[in-house]
Amino acid sequence: MGIFFYGCITLDGYLADKRHGLDWLHQCGTTEDTGYEEFYSRMDITVMGRRTFREIERLEHPGEVYPTTQNYVFTHRDHPPQEGFHFVSGDVIEFVKRFDSTKNIWIVGGNTILAPLLEENMVDHLIVQIAPVLLGDGIPLFTQKEALRRFRLDGVRQYGPFAELSYSRA
Repeated sequence: MGIFFYGCITLDGYLADKRHGLDWLHQCGTTEDTGYEEFYSRMDITVMGRRTFREIERLEHPGEVYPTTQNYVFTHRDHPPQEGFHFVSGDVIEFVKRFDSTKNIWIVGGNTILAPLLEENMVDHLIVQIAPVLLGDGIPLFTQKEALRRFRLDGVRQYGPFAELSYSRA
């Protein structure tokens, strides 16, 4: 089991545009065009930041997005209850360490949650899909302050216009 990052970036390494929008991604295709369903079926827990959650809130039925996982949103602000999501604050490293090691944890979205886990060498798998888009500016996957970490390439797949690179911690 382990801690996974699974997400899509642009060719120039951005998760979202400058306003944290994902229109560029939605214009490229759908999750049906990828291995998302198979990946999600193996996850037990999702952990995301408030900005990532804001994109989910914009959907028609946000409570149905991750129906089979325990879903946690890190935020420093009060948030009204939302079906299917738990709002938490504090240290993401300590929070993730609380979970049973037999669980698969998916780090959804941004570098605010991912960077501390990478720094502590806690991320076991990086599954990065690359969309055929150049944004030129936006929210990068990595903070560019990460320490040297080595990963082993496990696989390369093509899903329509997307290239997927799967890595495991070396």
